Amino acid sequence: MLEQLNKLEKESTAALETVSSSAALAEWNKRYLGKNGALTQLLRSVGQLPKKERPVFGQAANRVKVALEAAYEAKVEMLQRKEMEQELERGALDVTLPGRPRRPGHLHITTQTLRQIYAIFAEMGFQVYESPDVETDEMNFELLNMPPHHPARDMWATFWISDDVLLRTHTSPGQIRVMRERYPEPIRVILPGKCYRYEQITARAEHQFYQVEGLAVGHGIRMTDLIGTLTEFARRFYGMDRHIRIRSSYFPFTEPSIEADMDCIICQGEGCRVCKHSGWLEVGGAGMVHPVVLQNGGYDPEEWSGFAFGLGVERPAMLKYDINDIRLFYGNDLRFLRQF
Repeated sequence: MLEQLNKLEKESTAALETVSSSAALAEWNKRYLGKNGALTQLLRSVGQLPKKERPVFGQAANRVKVALEAAYEAKVEMLQRKEMEQELERGALDVTLPGRPRRPGHLHITTQTLRQIYAIFAEMGFQVYESPDVETDEMNFELLNMPPHHPARDMWATFWISDDVLLRTHTSPGQIRVMRERYPEPIRVILPGKCYRYEQITARAEHQFYQVEGLAVGHGIRMTDLIGTLTEFARRFYGMDRHIRIRSSYFPFTEPSIEADMDCIICQGEGCRVCKHSGWLEVGGAGMVHPVVLQNGGYDPEEWSGFAFGLGVERPAMLKYDINDIRLFYGNDLRFLRQF
């Protein structure tokens, strides 16, 4: 078998010297080094040799294999260089052409909107506090005045990871976290982040979206402070000529609860398709922090009071920039993203 190996080495080496194209080289590799190549077949027959002869044959076969593989790689490099030179001679590649410029990147419209919101609330004395995307049932529901089987849980279609762990449906669990962390100090924070809900994706709804929660806890905080904060935000974000109206609502973690609406920036309050001909657009839900939530956060509701509010991020951007489909925010279409 050593004679067969030597013969194969001479034959393959001679054949490699005559190869003059990439196609012929691929055929040579398949014929000698491939899965069913001549050298591979010879190596598989080593078991037919007597035990004493196997080590000698194995060493010789490995030497031949390494030599042929090295010769093959050298041939590949030579042919690639030769083909490139031929392309240059034919003028198919003009290396004098300037390269294609790379456009500088920029912040995503959602990030831009978030930073605008941060700046507005920073001027009103609010700090940014971040909380986890993955929460427990206790943090997401129970400590926010929604015990098991509470009907208000039906308001949030939830992604459950296990019986007690979920993707947060709102940024409100951050209220409990920041209160427990900062007690007994007064609090004035916004809690931005992604929320997740098991909902059908439409032009106005996504299964993931950003929210900015606001929380203020202190002594003597009243509903008028909340209304003033929301009014100031709307005017700074949408324009100083905006008008706000307040209507009652229900949230299990606030009492009383309100919805804040702004006069439609599309029709200036006259009524259009965007505002459903009402002349008003929803800014966000809000209310005075429920005594149970204050207590769960470590604050005595007899001494402390506070307000909380929740704002979207994508929807305000849709209103401000006249975007008609929320799916565009996460579609990775550069034609859309480069507009902002």
